[in-house]
Amino acid sequence: MGLSIRQQLEEQEKVILSPHACLSVNSRGRLHDESDTCDLRTVFQRDRDRSIHSKTFRRLKHKTQVFLAPAGDHYRTRLTHVLEVSQIARTMSVCLRLNEYLTEAIALGHDLGHTPFGHAGEYSLNILHPRGFKHYRQSLRVVDFLEDHGRGLNLTWEVRNGILKHSKGYSEILPEDTAVLPATLEGQIVRVADIMAYVNHDMDDALRAGMIKETDLPLHLRQVVGDSPSRRIDAMVRDLVTSTMEQNDGRLRLSDLMNATITELRGFLYDNVYRNRQVHNEFEKAQRIIRDLYSFFFIHEFPQKERNCPLRPEVNSPEEKKKRHRQVCDFIAGMTDRYALDLYIKIFMPKPWTVL
Repeated sequence: MGLSIRQQLEEQEKVILSPHACLSVNSRGRLHDESDTCDLRTVFQRDRDRSIHSKTFRRLKHKTQVFLAPAGDHYRTRLTHVLEVSQIARTMSVCLRLNEYLTEAIALGHDLGHTPFGHAGEYSLNILHPRGFKHYRQSLRVVDFLEDHGRGLNLTWEVRNGILKHSKGYSEILPEDTAVLPATLEGQIVRVADIMAYVNHDMDDALRAGMIKETDLPLHLRQVVGDSPSRRIDAMVRDLVTSTMEQNDGRLRLSDLMNATITELRGFLYDNVYRNRQVHNEFEKAQRIIRDLYSFFFIHEFPQKERNCPLRPEVNSPEEKKKRHRQVCDFIAGMTDRYALDLYIKIFMPKPWTVL
């Protein structure tokens, strides 16, 4: 009997991919052993498909990127952000002969733990939950436990590692300390693609909203990356691919000029968009919604179709309190913007009195 399609793909990887790529056959395995294997797809293809078909992935279309519950059809959501990250990451991965399937699986799963109202929701839950809250840790919790009725998606170690370590906050894009980076170059590709995507599409959305003008971007930055989203992305991708191939030492590289340019672009967005008074005002409103819902559901049952939200039993022990915090945090983190808004109105807004 000949090789299955999956085995043929695995053999092709050994021939085609770079020595620095992560081969499917070399995966460290899944969180829980699985007896069944697929004769069509590699393990990383299966991971990609599990994320795409999850309920959490579908909810990303109604979660904030920058603008809360945007009414305009063309503003980015968390879902379109994830798709743009995936496209950029896959392009760089193919150019460097890395494992495209692993790259795509990490990219599509990296933001599954994001809250409603974007970073406003994350900021609020980080204060409210005793152990803090980070969306990348929540993303791992989603794929390990919350999805599929508590069974999780049971992804491979490499994808889970890439999800957990994709976030960089305001720190260096590619720090010298490799311990803070994903273990695979494919995971590191997603980390870089994430910032390439958001510095471009957040600027594009801010331009569309009239918050900034193209000429507001300093000239020396435009001279490096161009004056349109497509040119900026192309310049960044080309720089990473070229710089990495020139060094060819098993690490991703950006030129000093491009690294400084992307870092300055990020700072420009923080100063002119993310901290914009209009955005900040909506940020504060979103924080109140999250705080009020958290307090309410700490003492009330979660909503169900057949009944309202009766009081829960009081928590009497530290262990019960810890469990309650975890349940409420998971529930709110999984909400979409519109569900959180609708629920807030239903619970806290008075209804006109009607005499029947």
